[in-house]
Amino acid sequence: MLKEKMLDALNEQLNFELYSAYIYFSMSAYFESINLKGFANWMRVQAMEELTHVKRFYDYIIDRGGRVKMSEIKAPANEWESPLAAFLNVLEHEQLVTSRINNLMDIALELRDHATSSFLKWFIDEQVEEEASVDEIVQSLKLNENNPGGLFLIDKELSQRTFMPPQDITI
Repeated sequence: MLKEKMLDALNEQLNFELYSAYIYFSMSAYFESINLKGFANWMRVQAMEELTHVKRFYDYIIDRGGRVKMSEIKAPANEWESPLAAFLNVLEHEQLVTSRINNLMDIALELRDHATSSFLKWFIDEQVEEEASVDEIVQSLKLNENNPGGLFLIDKELSQRTFMPPQDITI
């Protein structure tokens, strides 16, 4: 059984993961509106990945005898100055997610909740990959900031990303 402090923190993160998906769907719509279909695809796949994170938290809370509590999700931004500005926003957001996951781990360690510590390790590793992936795109966009041809190539590359649900997640 989860202690109340841990349960509350996990529920907050579950809802924050929903907010993350909401942001990425909004960014996908923005990129669709400026005809950058590859960027839109990347964001849509990112949104789907965030939904699998929601499912992980949901299942874990249930498995540990807790109750999932949904909360209001604030509206995300709908416009960005440029693709670079959008991806800088993504990087900042993923760094915030990393901070939140680290805080969850701190709570689990404080409470000596070894099961939750083990559960959170997957997210810690995932965030390293998330930040690195986004930073790579940011660096490419910076290199091609005044190069429309480069933006076109990045858009083509981002169109190749596909969503593959993790083997351990059933929807």
